[in-house]
Amino acid sequence: MPLIEAVQKDHVLLDDIASRRHGGDLSIWWLGQSGFLVQWQGRHLLFDPYLSDSLTVKYAATDKPHVRMTEIAVDTARLEFVDLVTSTHNHTDHLDAETLLPLMAANPEMQLLVPEANRAFVAERLACNPAWLVGMVDGGYYEAAGFAVEGVPAAHEELEIDAEARHKFMGYVARCGEWTIYHSGDTMAYEGMEERLSGLGIDIALLPINGRAPERRVAGNLFGAEAARLAQAIGARVVIPCHYEMFEFNTASPQEFSRECERLGQGSRVLHCGERWSSEELVS
Repeated sequence: MPLIEAVQKDHVLLDDIASRRHGGDLSIWWLGQSGFLVQWQGRHLLFDPYLSDSLTVKYAATDKPHVRMTEIAVDTARLEFVDLVTSTHNHTDHLDAETLLPLMAANPEMQLLVPEANRAFVAERLACNPAWLVGMVDGGYYEAAGFAVEGVPAAHEELEIDAEARHKFMGYVARCGEWTIYHSGDTMAYEGMEERLSGLGIDIALLPINGRAPERRVAGNLFGAEAARLAQAIGARVVIPCHYEMFEFNTASPQEFSRECERLGQGSRVLHCGERWSSEELVS
């Protein structure tokens, strides 16, 4: 099957990013899977980028091939303006050396946020100094480049902690100016999740919708309808789905998500790879 084309890619995407740099609006581009580029007042936060074919190559000769569905939107080495990057957990589509190493080379001053429990693993994968990484825990806080980021737990499929009770799967709540963005990472709903998030004033929720099925033999996520209901429960003004249309064996249609959002009256926006959402949509 032909690859799904990115709405904006390469120089077109980069030109769109550059054109928004000096504006007063919050802009968010979906880069595929769980990768989002957030721009605020000329600074950039990149959530969980996966911009390579490393998993397709790794699993090509196995009984679980990772056949790519959507083309790569941009060469990560061309993202020469990134201030802050996240990894929510150690799975390669959220911690990809082939994406992160060129990004690190292009942005020597950037910071990488990872779950504190994963610090040693990340340092080994990226062959970097462990002290360079910013370790996050539940309730942990880090501020850089105009972004204030708080760590919150994620359950993929369970809440997992290390020997020091630090979560291995994290979500991040990022505040910039008047806006608050929640990137859940890979997660399912868990007890206390709604209460943990509902008081944080979340404007934009970025949630997975690929669901879970035992035959996939991978940890699962929220189904589309669950993502819609979670967004409403935590008071998000808009929810944007992710973690689909990347690998043929582990995807879902956003239709269930959209139908449930419409039924609930929950603000939502389904993006195509490379497409931008702007805060203009909330204030217009």
